[in-house]
Amino acid sequence: MQGAFMRRHAIRIAFAIIAVVAAAAIAIGDVVHRSAARKLREAILAELQPVVLKNCTLKRFGSANDGGYLMCENLIEPLDGAYSYGVGRNDDWGCEVSRRYHVPVQQYDCFDPARPTCAGGAFVFHNECVGDRTGDRGSHIFDTLENQIRKNGDTGRRLIIKMDIEGAEWNSLLAVPDELLASIPQIAMEMHGFDDPKIVEALQKLKRHFYLVNLHFNNWSCTHKAAPLPAWAYQTLWVNKRISVVDPAAPFPAPMSPLNAPDSPTWPDCQLRTLRSPP
Repeated sequence: MQGAFMRRHAIRIAFAIIAVVAAAAIAIGDVVHRSAARKLREAILAELQPVVLKNCTLKRFGSANDGGYLMCENLIEPLDGAYSYGVGRNDDWGCEVSRRYHVPVQQYDCFDPARPTCAGGAFVFHNECVGDRTGDRGSHIFDTLENQIRKNGDTGRRLIIKMDIEGAEWNSLLAVPDELLASIPQIAMEMHGFDDPKIVEALQKLKRHFYLVNLHFNNWSCTHKAAPLPAWAYQTLWVNKRISVVDPAAPFPAPMSPLNAPDSPTWPDCQLRTLRSPP
């Protein structure tokens, strides 16, 4: 009787030890995962360090809040056309660019079939999205940036690009040939996410050909989960190194331009302290 009791007691102890070891392993794994995730976010932030250009006059194109993007106005012309990825019901950026520079704007959006109009401008709407390969995904049509430019007869032409495609930008950018990226003067882009290693890879690819000239965090997406990033969505301006002159005397990272504005004028803003414009 006593032997059976001792065996049961030993089994209970063994199960308790196993439970403690399992809990410790889970806790250690969680710490390791959180540490790796933090390092990834820090690596993303390290790539997002804007510079000041001597030869860039920034101007806001598009909406006063959400839908507006900064570009180097004096580095846009000569211009043959523009591409606007992620349109929805509003493409104020495309409308201003088309009217100002008298060029067509190729619009791509396979999720929202609404076709914005622009009095005095020229829009060409494609019910198609940009991606890393050609093909249908359910009812949605995708193709690569390279193919879309080629199909429109724009290969070798001077183009500017605006992109806001809710996280699909990383794979799309990684699929773009370097020689095509090197030919684009400016890309205004809202980027999304903080937990995918492809983000660092895509940012490093962009930085082979472009300088990051503007960084502004979208205050619709503020969250402490993205720390040290203040938000999970951020608007960027990439200017080709071929047409850029960096100002070595300017502060680094560059302070945020006052031309930036909260995407939501009624929500609290969240920006990096080092990116705020000087008083």
